[in-house]
Amino acid sequence: MNSYRDYGQEVIRAESRAVADLAERLDERFDRAVEAIRNCTGRVIVSGMGKSGLVGRKIVATFNSTGVASFFLHPAEAIHGDLGLMKSGDILLLISKSGRLAEAELVVAAARRLGVPIVGLTGTIDSELSDRADIVLDCSVSREACPNNLVPTSSSTVALVMGDALAMALLKANSFTPEDFAQLHPGGTLGLRLLKRVRDVHHTGDAIPLVAPSARINELILTMTSKRLGCVLTTDRSGHVTGIFTDGDLRRLVEKGTNYSAMTAQEVMIPNPKTIFCDAILDAALAMMESHAITQLATVDRDGRLAGILHLHDILRSKLI
Repeated sequence: MNSYRDYGQEVIRAESRAVADLAERLDERFDRAVEAIRNCTGRVIVSGMGKSGLVGRKIVATFNSTGVASFFLHPAEAIHGDLGLMKSGDILLLISKSGRLAEAELVVAAARRLGVPIVGLTGTIDSELSDRADIVLDCSVSREACPNNLVPTSSSTVALVMGDALAMALLKANSFTPEDFAQLHPGGTLGLRLLKRVRDVHHTGDAIPLVAPSARINELILTMTSKRLGCVLTTDRSGHVTGIFTDGDLRRLVEKGTNYSAMTAQEVMIPNPKTIFCDAILDAALAMMESHAITQLATVDRDGRLAGILHLHDILRSKLI
């Protein structure tokens, strides 16, 4: 008998194949659907029963999080008053594996009455939904991952992926930026990562460990110790950063046995250090630190002049990570 793990892997492979097949079937109808949603002057109404409804709720969440105003309309609740939510200018995204309308019949009728376009996501191309929808997106699967070919598994995954494809195509078409995303996610880690700026946490003014290029190394060490940021910076006369010297650089001098007592900052500094614009998002600073394996970053203003110093600990204290 195969292990549960073996069977689980087969289910995952089956659903992966269904998604891969979906990618090959996308055609001009997908383009039309994206344009129809993009040009919608109202909201996207997503509807479906059972598992299709659950998939629809996730699509709504993704749409809303990427700036596409939408809401979920349950077919059963719709015919008991919630049809009043549907307005001219909206667009209806109706999901049904079988393509049978059943409870959604009156939802479709209301959409037709109000001139609301209908985009159908269906697993059965030759169906009522296909006949009534303005645009039909093929979400069919050869079989479910269920051994009895009954439980919606591959089909619900494919419908969900189609929704993600629509949402990401719209995101691309609308030039939706990380900053736009942050405005819709101000809470939690995502909001912190995309809303906080370097200027919010970097050290400025007298807190910057700064010495003249001609300073002796003893002065470097005293400055680095007193400022407690593990580095010292130098600038030219116009305020542009010219070098950095870290406690790691000092350890390496000691390990090499270098007689550094008479050396100057200019002689020991690492020239042209990495810098970041002080208005950059804090997440970008973290990415730069990680990619270059550094813990300090000089921050600069729009003219490239020294504005401050950012330490990895500042990002940790910001609860970004």
